[in-house]
Amino acid sequence: MRIPTRALTALILLATPLAGCIYRMNIQQGNYLEGKTVAQLQVGMTRTQVRYLLGSPMVPDIFNKDRWDYLYYFKTGHLQRPEQRHLVVFFKEDKVASFQRENVPDSAPRAPDNDISVQKFPKI
Repeated sequence: MRIPTRALTALILLATPLAGCIYRMNIQQGNYLEGKTVAQLQVGMTRTQVRYLLGSPMVPDIFNKDRWDYLYYFKTGHLQRPEQRHLVVFFKEDKVASFQRENVPDSAPRAPDNDISVQKFPKI
């Protein structure tokens, strides 16, 4: 049984707009890095204090035990750019020697409509 070319073309033209209507769930991976938490990180803290403050590192470096990488990735839909944050903590003699932060905000995120801090929402 052969499908006529016109019917096949019509079917493709009708199905094409529906292909973009696929639900894309949010993807969140890694350690959530909040600015106020990262601001508490100080040179001289022990590994235990850093782990208590930030959690276990997402990417342990097997070749360099004195470097901890904290990564956070959040993607909404498929058209928006993903939000990425990166924090690297360097240790010397089991104490924080330095750290580098990339795209870690200094304040809490804002609600999209009212510009109200998320911290003001009730905790459930």
